Amino acid sequence: MAGTARHDREMSINAKKQLSQCSDPIEKLRLQCLSRGSSGIKGLGRIFKIMDDDNNRTLDFKEFLKGLNDYGVVIEKEDAMELFRQFDRDGNGMIDFDEFLLTLRPPMSNTRKEVIMQAFRKLDRTGDGVITIEDLRGVYNAKYHPKYQNGEWTEDQVFRTFLDNFDSPYDKDGKVTKEEFLNYYAGVSASIDTDVYFVIMMKNAWKLN
Repeated sequence: MAGTARHDREMSINAKKQLSQCSDPIEKLRLQCLSRGSSGIKGLGRIFKIMDDDNNRTLDFKEFLKGLNDYGVVIEKEDAMELFRQFDRDGNGMIDFDEFLLTLRPPMSNTRKEVIMQAFRKLDRTGDGVITIEDLRGVYNAKYHPKYQNGEWTEDQVFRTFLDNFDSPYDKDGKVTKEEFLNYYAGVSASIDTDVYFVIMMKNAWKLN
């Protein structure tokens, strides 16, 4: 996945450029997340999860504002209120943050979603909808990793580090769900202009036929 670091850098630069010309509050927030790389949107999701004390997966305006501040998002209070209003569809003063993250995810064509899911299915060998270290054993060869070769890491440490790419910085549980996988690649996808190039990159990265 060496290409990903390069895409992250490109995406970060592009997002920062676009931010200066952007006036739509949702797009502004999306670009601020993307300027942190592929896992930017996922990171914001984790902050909201931590703040959701009663685990009802919703946030009121105060929690929403605090989450944005904790994540270091620069936003005017008016913009934040407008954002909140757009997400609070039924006007009950609460937003569902799963829906929020879904809307924040950069849009992707079906072609891209399909190839991402193809990779996910290949990695999820047990077919339980979650990628774990066990799943990776047959698909990802840790023995080529430089830190495994020099004896610094065990095979499991290589797998775990690999999974952490897709997991969020705040809550690494060593498991990757479909949503996390899609969120991650939605970030990568934002830095790649054409479907054709994106599909080729995915097929090469995951040796998909």
